[in-house]
Amino acid sequence: MTQAEKFMSLALKQAVLSAKADEVPVGAVVVKDGKVISRAHNMRNRSRDATEHAELVAIRRACKRLGDWRLNGCDIYVTLEPCVMCLGACYNARLSNVYFGAFDLSGEGCVQLSEAIGRTLNHELTLHGGILQRQCSDLLSEYFASKR
Repeated sequence: MTQAEKFMSLALKQAVLSAKADEVPVGAVVVKDGKVISRAHNMRNRSRDATEHAELVAIRRACKRLGDWRLNGCDIYVTLEPCVMCLGACYNARLSNVYFGAFDLSGEGCVQLSEAIGRTLNHELTLHGGILQRQCSDLLSEYFASKR
């Protein structure tokens, strides 16, 4: 198991918690120097807050833990390709890398938007997609199938 798969497995555990809470099963972990400094899952329904995506919650917790809004040298692992809001937060927080599992097939996806956002926010961020893609996609598919 690669390091990326190890951390994505931890994000998947968060996504399972999200599904158990009847939230869209997305989980995220922020890692610095090979150690998890925060973990989170979607909480929009529970909090009634549209910004409570797994990535944003994980970023907020990481900032609080490090005592800085800059997460230089940190990476985020998230089970679903980030939306535009979350991608913007990753750039603004100065994360180094975004590793994601499932590709978001419902929209354009962040990969196509990343370059433009990076120019706008004056930060370089590297995206790595498809980490444990099957497991991440299956969890989402099962959740949405149960809703139909």
